Amino acid sequence: MISCSNVIKRYSDKTVLSGISLDVTPGKIFGLLGPSGAGKTTLIKILTGQIPFDDGSVRILGKDAANLSGDDRKKIGIMMDSFGVYERFSCADNLKVFADIYGVPHSKIPECLDAVGLGDAAGKSASCLSKGMRARLQLARVWLHSPEIIFLDEPTSGLDPLTMKQIHGMILDKKDEGCAIFLTTHNMEEAAALCDEVALLNEGVIVERGSADEICRKYDHQRKINIHLTDGRDIELPLLGDAADRISEYLKSGMLQTIHSSEPDLETVFLELTGRKFDDRDCRTA
Repeated sequence: MISCSNVIKRYSDKTVLSGISLDVTPGKIFGLLGPSGAGKTTLIKILTGQIPFDDGSVRILGKDAANLSGDDRKKIGIMMDSFGVYERFSCADNLKVFADIYGVPHSKIPECLDAVGLGDAAGKSASCLSKGMRARLQLARVWLHSPEIIFLDEPTSGLDPLTMKQIHGMILDKKDEGCAIFLTTHNMEEAAALCDEVALLNEGVIVERGSADEICRKYDHQRKINIHLTDGRDIELPLLGDAADRISEYLKSGMLQTIHSSEPDLETVFLELTGRKFDDRDCRTA
């Protein structure tokens, strides 16, 4: 559904994307992770035909991205902060604009607003929406024409945890419907929760890719198990043969309260690979 090979993008003498290759298949969520300025939005603009690239190839729906027809583009949904909401229009009128563009009957609009929790706000001006409600309206616009491919650029940035969780549920529903979803984020926890495959992007280069679990296991240098016992003790066991026997003893005696492996999270892996850490502001607002 989405495929790019060795994509390169330059601005003047600066290379902002270098040798980017990836594939996204139906019913899967691909997450492109990286801090602000890593090149995430630039890539999503290339994949959606908003800006040209200098080298490589991009294919969408099995076709060269430069040769997509109008009907092809109707199979694509895009959520980006930079467009998609008319401030002076009501929520319903916002969707009417895009319903007319995509040939969707207006009768579908109430159903679409209900699906994202905006049924009671149909007549409310977009300029009066909270950040969370605005994100829901943008998702309603994306869902409106039932696309096969969905691009989501930082879809939960700045949202509170409850709203974020609700939007995650909506995204997973679309995955279950068979959509191919390309997601950019700088929230590592979000990526681990949603994505079937992730790529870590640093200064325009993919430095690692795979499932979140695979990547974290790959960089588990400690290879230890941390156990907390009911008597308050914390035990650290190396992943060796006798660890299983000791764990079994704690289980049989009823002393085992919690057990955790030592795999790092994605942010720790990114720090190891790049020497960079997402700043506190990014981690709080993602």
